[in-house]
Formats: sequence, structure tokens, C-alpha cells
Amino acid sequence: MKKENSMYICKECGYKSVKWLGKCPNCGEWGSLEIEEEKDINVGNKKITKQIFSEEEINKKIISFNEIEMEDNFRYKTRVKEFDRILGGGLVQGEVILLTGNPGIGKSTLLLQMANEYTRYGEVFYISGEESLAQIKNRGERLGIKNNKLFLISETNIDKIYEYVAIKKPKVVIVDSIQTLFSENSESTAGAPTQIREATLKIVDVAKKNNICFFIVGHITKDGKVAGPKMLEHMVDAVFNFEGEEGLFYRILRSEKNRFGSTNEIAIFSMEEDGLKEIQNSSEYFISERNEKNIGSIIVPVLEGTKVFLLEIQTLITEGNPIGIPKRVVQGFDRNRIQILMAIGEKRMGINLGNKDVFVNIPGGLSIKDPSADLGVLISLLSVYKNVEISQKIAAIGELGLRGEIRKVFFIDKRLRELEKLGFKGVYVPESNRKEIEKKQYNLKLIYLKNLDEFLERI
Repeated sequence: MKKENSMYICKECGYKSVKWLGKCPNCGEWGSLEIEEEKDINVGNKKITKQIFSEEEINKKIISFNEIEMEDNFRYKTRVKEFDRILGGGLVQGEVILLTGNPGIGKSTLLLQMANEYTRYGEVFYISGEESLAQIKNRGERLGIKNNKLFLISETNIDKIYEYVAIKKPKVVIVDSIQTLFSENSESTAGAPTQIREATLKIVDVAKKNNICFFIVGHITKDGKVAGPKMLEHMVDAVFNFEGEEGLFYRILRSEKNRFGSTNEIAIFSMEEDGLKEIQNSSEYFISERNEKNIGSIIVPVLEGTKVFLLEIQTLITEGNPIGIPKRVVQGFDRNRIQILMAIGEKRMGINLGNKDVFVNIPGGLSIKDPSADLGVLISLLSVYKNVEISQKIAAIGELGLRGEIRKVFFIDKRLRELEKLGFKGVYVPESNRKEIEKKQYNLKLIYLKNLDEFLERI
């Protein structure tokens, strides 16, 4: 029976209700509301829920902003610059990071390499609930790791892990994986939402109290989401996703949440026999060897977080089935955006694609979300449609409006510097960026465009 002064709380999202509900109105989970007693005290004629502390305890908890001291070594850095960059400049003391990815993608390999790097600052614990210590040692030897400050622990009881970490106080702890941990305070099995929530709460608690950094490995479902309650992603400081596809020997580390750095950052690593290697010049890596002039291919500088990547846009137009629905095959670009750009091209540039099959591809496996690639897509389509070659030393920057206008693009200087660095000769840029561009000098031929009509006049 429900006791007085108690609430039903959703174990998935924390939603509170005064009565039991079969389905949580907030997150939509079934059977997730559990009873939790609360202590009430009277204030005037109202009842409020409150935890009572002594004045001494309150004074310890409430600290003046100016009294808080920070250590000089606030961030831990490695010799892997791309990894430090995606963290926001290094690993912040007390930070808790969730690393997700498909099975076998290389999460454990990456973290074991980083664990070896962080031993420069002190002891590092690698806690595994999935592999034996001998298996981890075998991988470490393959990576060339020999380190007396790196300690391996095989444990799945979060209460014991809490004690180990609180007593020994290592600088960095790696937990592989959160789905294998369990607490004796919960009757559910390891991997259940309540167990994941309980384990993460303890990890965050010991991390913040002792300024210990944690990397937590999290499995993902077939839908690509983190297995467990959505609350897990809110509890940690950063969420990184490790991506890769079969047949490709590189891996992408993507920042989806970061309290101490930029989101939507990506870092590229190549999978080698002796571990993962960073690719610093990623733009050159993704640009394939091309002829001096090509039909239907152009380079666009797109922004991912704070870094510029030069990616190639390839298009192909073929005759479709006259009695069938024309194909629109898109890889690495938003399909709905392609439909809009095709409509703009038909209206403003005379590209009639109504009964033709259209194929758009971004080689290399990366996806473009930056709207500054719009102009490049239409130039590529026009090149194929009119069978006109495009110089591979010319790039395009510009977001398109429905009226055919070429809109202003942000961070234009970073994009132009990246093109300049890789030896490009010219670039189409929006006229609205002219004032910003003319303040600096570039070793590029800058072709300013207000709209698509001006582009058609130049070709």
C-alpha cells in the first residue's frame, strides 16, 4: 500500500507522480515508476520535502566563488593532439566521459592507449568487467605498452570499485563497461536501467569528490542509442561516439556532448597493426587523387565543430525509367536537402531532373551537415547536366536560399586558410562575406557571387 508522504519516481528519467502509472508520461517507458518515500516538514500551512542539515554541514557545502582554488594542471594532456582537441584542450580533473560505439570498433584499444598516456600524471586504473586481465595484457603488449603506473582490475561490483578508487585515488579510471557493473543495493541484474543508474551515480560521486577522471564505456542498441536509461547521458560531462564502417580502416571519434569543449567535434584515427594512429591532416586524407579537371566533382570546406574538413562532392545523373519513379540515391548528405537544392536548380539554373536518376555521394564515409556545401552540390549537378569540366583546384562555399541567393557563411577565414594550405587556386564565395574577407590577405582567387544568376553568367 502506498504510504503517506511518498512519491512514484520513474527509474528511467526521474519523473515524479503522486500516483502509480503504467506508462511514464515523460519518457514513455512502461512499468518504470517505483515508489520512493519522502520526508515532509511543515512550513506555515504548507508541506515541503526537505533534507535537514546542521549549520556546520551547510557552511561546509556553501563555498564562496572566490574561495575555490584550481590546480595549475587543470587539464591532463596526451601526445595525441587530436584526442586532446576533441576533449576541449585536454582532460579536465574530475570529468566523467561516456564513450560509445559498435562492438569491435576499437573502444577498448583507444582507451588502453590513452591510459598509457595519462600515467604521466599518476596512477591509472583500467577496470574491466568483460575481459580477463590476461586478455587486456595481451592487447597492451601488442600496442607496445609497458607501464608500472597502469593497473588492471577485474571487478563488476560498483560498491567495491567505489572503495578501491576512493582509497587509492588514481588520476584516471577507465570502466569497461558500465553495462557489466552491479550494485548490491539493487535486486535487478547487471545491465538493467536501475543498475546502470546506480553505478553511474556512484562513479560521478567519487569522481567529483576526489577530482578523479573517469572514462566509461557504454554499449549501444541496434538503433545506435546508448543501452540503458537516457538519464545516463545527462549525468556524465561528455559523450563521445566512436564510429567506423566495415571495409574502412579509419575511425571517427565524434563529440555529441561536452561541458568543457565544443560539441560536434570529430577526430580521425587510422586502425593500424600496433593500434590507433591520429590523422592530423584529415582534409588531405579525405580528398582522393583526382585529375586536373573532372565532371561532377568539386571540393567544399565544411565545418565540424571547430575544425575545417575539405570533402569532395560527387554527383551523377542518368536517364531514368520513363514509366517509373526516378531514383534519388544520396550518401553522406541530407536527402531532404538534396531535394530542395534540386528544386532550386530546376527553377534558377534550368536543370531539369524530373525524369532522371540522381546520385550524390560524399566519398570517405563522412556526412555533411554544414549548409555551406549547398553551392558545391548545385555546381556539381550543373557540371554533369551540361557536361562541363570543373577544375579540381577550385572550391565552392555558400548556403543557398529558395530565391537562388547565396547567403553569408560563418568562419569564412578558417575555410579559406584550409584551402590555401592545400594549394587551391580559387574559390566561389558569397558576396555578403566580402567585407570580412577583404580585411585579410589570401593566396586565392576569390570569386564573389550574390546569387545563382551571377554564377551562370561566369560559366
